[in-house]
Amino acid sequence: MAKIRLTKVEQGQTKIRNVPIAVTPEDFWCCPSPNVFQKSLKTQNPLNKSKSPIPTTQTLAHKKHTSVTEKRPASVVPKSSAVSDEKRGVSSDIPAVNASVPAERMPRSKTENVPKKVSIEFGEPGTSDLRVILLRKQGFTVKLNVHKSILVENSSFFYNKISEQQPVFPCIEIDDCEDVEIYVETIGLMYCKELKQRLIKQSVSRVLRIIKVAEQLGFKSCMLSCLVFGSSAVGWGRRKGESCFFSPVAAESCLDSILILFKQAAEPEFSNKEPVMKQMVLEADNLSWMLEILTDRQAADEFAVMWGSQQELASLHTKLPIVSRHHVSCITVRLFVGIGRGELLPSKDTRNLLLQMWLQPLINDYSWLQHGCRSFDRKVVEEGIGRTILTLPLEEQQSILLSWLGSFLQAGDNCPNLQRAFEVWWRLTFVRPYAESGNSCPLDHVMTPKVTKQ
Repeated sequence: MAKIRLTKVEQGQTKIRNVPIAVTPEDFWCCPSPNVFQKSLKTQNPLNKSKSPIPTTQTLAHKKHTSVTEKRPASVVPKSSAVSDEKRGVSSDIPAVNASVPAERMPRSKTENVPKKVSIEFGEPGTSDLRVILLRKQGFTVKLNVHKSILVENSSFFYNKISEQQPVFPCIEIDDCEDVEIYVETIGLMYCKELKQRLIKQSVSRVLRIIKVAEQLGFKSCMLSCLVFGSSAVGWGRRKGESCFFSPVAAESCLDSILILFKQAAEPEFSNKEPVMKQMVLEADNLSWMLEILTDRQAADEFAVMWGSQQELASLHTKLPIVSRHHVSCITVRLFVGIGRGELLPSKDTRNLLLQMWLQPLINDYSWLQHGCRSFDRKVVEEGIGRTILTLPLEEQQSILLSWLGSFLQAGDNCPNLQRAFEVWWRLTFVRPYAESGNSCPLDHVMTPKVTKQ
């Protein structure tokens, strides 16, 4: 068990309390137990109800010496020690001590107004380069010594704040924190590599509190880990979790972030590529996880509408290198597979928009998807795309399939093989009208499907 320093500000010199906390396998200092914050939030009277004799000059001198060399338990604050602390740096004659006795019996409201302060350090001690101060209305303050690189990488809120101010040792204040304990824990989760493993041990109500703070801080990976937890948690009802988690807010936030990153990367004079590309991959993975969960819940229709409206994002797709943009095509693939399987039921206009806007970018990245994604199943993807096309009217099928045919003749195996969908469209367009009218068609024997065992 590691320890953090918890500082409590009294009327005299600052007192230090030691609070045990846990150290995770990733070597970051987890936030203290919830009891620490609960005890700190309670107004504590530094004077015990029992009366003690007036300390003499010798006892005061002895208390001065022992208070420096010895650590005292945080839960017990003796009356004599409170008196000695108040009199540090003041003459220790007996009249002065007698004068302090009425002060000990001051109205309780004055001591309750003293602000409480807690100091917590994350990561390796002494290596922090950023201070975050959480302020509460009651005067309770938490100072977090953290690392700027960790917060910038995981939180869009801190990224924007740090970009605005660049002093040598920046300090960020967050006012009116309703849930200070969860703020501390959420920031601590930014240091954790396996968020899902840590959330498994949490209760549903606590995860709901975490995702609320994570959304305020723009901590996308934490929000999505909470989504995964919510989809697998036993007894998590739709009434309690769905209204919070399965709203379009998180998806829209990720889409906005990806669009901003695409615009930055598409600029001709753009040079700082590595961090932007890394963030782009992270945001695309977040959207993929979210889409997977929504599809499993049969609630991804609204996601399909949002994805079909990303015209600007699709236009920027070809301006980026394929190594970073192909993660976005994975989202398109999952949508087509879901529509083909009946897991998604978007409207006809939405299906048409998805194909008109995202099929060509998918064709451009198809070769990379085959060789760069382990989970990519070519047969499943091609079947999903074909079935999605066949759900449209014949005129729209013709436009899409003829455009695909030109790409297929040029790229060959580096293009999705939609031959089955093309044959179905061909029969419905040219063969079926002749069959219904009773006229013979020279293509009947060629295009009529034959079921044979292979």
